[in-house]
Amino acid sequence: MSSFNLSDWALRHRSFVWFLMLVSLFAGALAYVQIGREEDPNFAIKTMVIQASLPGASVEETLTQVTDRIEKKLEDLDTLDGTRSLTRAGLSVVYVDLLDTVAADQLPIIWQDVRNMMSDIRGEFPNEFGGFSFNDDFGDVFGNIYAFTSDGFTPRELRDYVESARRAVQGLDDAGKVEIFGTRDQVVYIEFSTERLSALGLNQQEVKATLAAQNAILPSGVIDAGPERILVRTGGGFSGAQSVADVNLRVGGRLFRLTDVADVRLGYEDPPSELVFYNGQPAIGLSVGMRSGANIVDFGEELSNLMERVEASLPIGISIHQVADQPHVVEEAVGHFVQALIEAILIVLAVSFVSLGLRAGLVVTLTIPLVLAITFVIMHAWGFTLQRISLGALIIALGLLVDDAMIAIETMISRQEIGESLGKAASFAWTSIAFPMLTGTLVTVAGFIPIGLNSSAAGEFTFSLFVVIAVSLLVSWIVAVLFAPLIGVTLLPSRMGHEDKGPGRVRRGFHKVLLGAMRLRWLTIVVTLVLFGASVYGMRFVENQFFPSSDRPELIVDVTLPRNASIEATRAEVARVESRLAEHDDVQFWTSYVGRGAPRFILSYDVPTPGPNTGQIVIQTPDVAARDRLRADLEALARDEFPGTDLFVKLLEIGPPVGRPVQYRVTGSDLDELRAHARDFAALLASDPRMTNILLDWNEPARVVRVEVIQDRLRLLGLTSRDIASALATIYDGTTVTELRDSTYLVDMIARGGAEARSSIEGLSTLQLSAPDGTPIPLSSVAVFHYDTEQPLIRQEDRVPTITVAGAIATEDQPATIVDDLAPEVEAFARDLPPGFSISVGGSVESSAES
Repeated sequence: MSSFNLSDWALRHRSFVWFLMLVSLFAGALAYVQIGREEDPNFAIKTMVIQASLPGASVEETLTQVTDRIEKKLEDLDTLDGTRSLTRAGLSVVYVDLLDTVAADQLPIIWQDVRNMMSDIRGEFPNEFGGFSFNDDFGDVFGNIYAFTSDGFTPRELRDYVESARRAVQGLDDAGKVEIFGTRDQVVYIEFSTERLSALGLNQQEVKATLAAQNAILPSGVIDAGPERILVRTGGGFSGAQSVADVNLRVGGRLFRLTDVADVRLGYEDPPSELVFYNGQPAIGLSVGMRSGANIVDFGEELSNLMERVEASLPIGISIHQVADQPHVVEEAVGHFVQALIEAILIVLAVSFVSLGLRAGLVVTLTIPLVLAITFVIMHAWGFTLQRISLGALIIALGLLVDDAMIAIETMISRQEIGESLGKAASFAWTSIAFPMLTGTLVTVAGFIPIGLNSSAAGEFTFSLFVVIAVSLLVSWIVAVLFAPLIGVTLLPSRMGHEDKGPGRVRRGFHKVLLGAMRLRWLTIVVTLVLFGASVYGMRFVENQFFPSSDRPELIVDVTLPRNASIEATRAEVARVESRLAEHDDVQFWTSYVGRGAPRFILSYDVPTPGPNTGQIVIQTPDVAARDRLRADLEALARDEFPGTDLFVKLLEIGPPVGRPVQYRVTGSDLDELRAHARDFAALLASDPRMTNILLDWNEPARVVRVEVIQDRLRLLGLTSRDIASALATIYDGTTVTELRDSTYLVDMIARGGAEARSSIEGLSTLQLSAPDGTPIPLSSVAVFHYDTEQPLIRQEDRVPTITVAGAIATEDQPATIVDDLAPEVEAFARDLPPGFSISVGGSVESSAES
């Protein structure tokens, strides 16, 4: 160490070191301009969604024939952490969660393995199995979302304009995935009258086959005419709804028009699968993602300019509203950092000038931009961006990175005061304090190692905190021993204006206390241990929360109806909430989603599972104070005016989302017993006055009509159960016969029963079907009807039926505090459960413990 003095080397190579400082500042400025900007750090969402269908199956059949087979096969995946499944009648949704230790760059390979595994078991499913669909883009973020509204335009016309805007956005260099949502597809409905079909001796299957055959695209051959080959094309395809209505049907040697037995009309999907509204007005959404690594602020400006040009080209009556603007949020966050940086520099200036004097304080202050500039260069080179965590790390580091420079300058001054020359005083820091400073810096960095080594989603989210603090503190040590001595030699006077007069009164007092503590060393050790024990004991009274709620002004309202609710009922409940929002002074605008949730507009947003009984409202307020006032009003509204509907008002989260903060999982194999125990446990939670808005994620049964077919009678008539099921499915759900092929979209032609037949339960018993020979057959003559209930939804975790009992907090208490307080009662409840049933903690407490 004594053979080489870095500070002395810097003084002997001043020109080169000044050059290094200028290059560092210039490179840092370029890096700051070019470095990516985001709201939150990227972390890989290690979840894939598999959907599989078995049309016509009950929920129990779907569970045993589809869901269980998928989950059983997934257990062979080495990197599997667990599975979560949601099973509805005919539909299975399985969430594949991977271990936290899986690297993000391995995800594409693993997701392909999952696809291959599902392909391997394809032959194990029933013949009626409808196939798989996979979503491994579950974590895609759309930082910019636009709502297109219209006045005087049809949904199809509006969709065409949105599609045009989408193509324009996709032309931007930094654009990522761009999606349209909330559309209502055009449909040609052929609504049969079963009575008229039976009266004319027509069969549904024959009519559908006739329409499909006329509209089919089939090769017609090629004429080989000597030197030339001539293609043959057959016409007859449908050109529109009217061409379908003009179709003639032949029965018993007579021709009938299709309109004699059915009403043909061009309309829109009814009932719709999803709806989007902006301030209560029907809308179509456009969600825009950004290419990974791009600067979101620059991309946001480029996108805004493009959307202004797009809106200017739209006809009067169509408007564009931006409902999510992440670039603006990021720009504000960076602005807050710059403000904090300036404030920190001013504070350091004030403290340094008061304690060290004008020149010495200026030397310390000049080291700050050097440290930050080099830190920005390293961040940019390593692919780190400016976002919530890295900016927070830089602000934390601002209070630490001046320490080394301040110690180095104080050492220079103290050496000058005892008579040493300026150059010798500047180089003394390396031989006396450089390595104790390095040790202190490394100890501080070591305090953040648990964050750097954390492999959970929360650890990945906060990883940049460790890297940025470690880099900035190590750079501050280098600046203190390499650049600070040269700046000090340049700015400090060659000799101090006063000599060292010995320790002052404060220093002499400290020396006495220190000597006393050393003489009474055992007493000092005991006092230290007592204070440490008291601090550890006192930690039990400190509230715990790994991630706080976001300070963004958005407010989210989740609207959940019973599982068997229709999308019309959900829309009606959402509209009731909207009517109150329209009257509230703290609301700027809102966007409503029915049958689905909002697109993931920030990475930590929890996207709900789509369904006709779910809705969501995203409300924009002016500021946090307005948001909190509105939240209190909406929570009171939910309690007083929405019995039977779950209205959960929540804030956006920071870090991996968990939903309701207090959650418990109740598991067991018997569904009826499981529901009963879950309801009893929910009553236990409700007895705590701090808990509110308690919900079971599945519980209530749905009504069902069971059509028990009399098989012998069917066979006498030449029919099968398949014929009955197909006829009923056509009447109530509709079946796709063929498609109209326009220039942009395929328009489905759907055959179904008339409105009266589809909406009447009583009409089921009087329904008229047709035998193969056209003979009318009342359904009641070949079937017996039973009215029953069944579970519309079953959730499983790791192949075990699981009900999650979740609740919100009505007070300022943290989830961990409530869970700890409830632990004795929960343990007593769990002990009384039958064998095979258990209760475990979930929600934010579980995720925090894992982190």
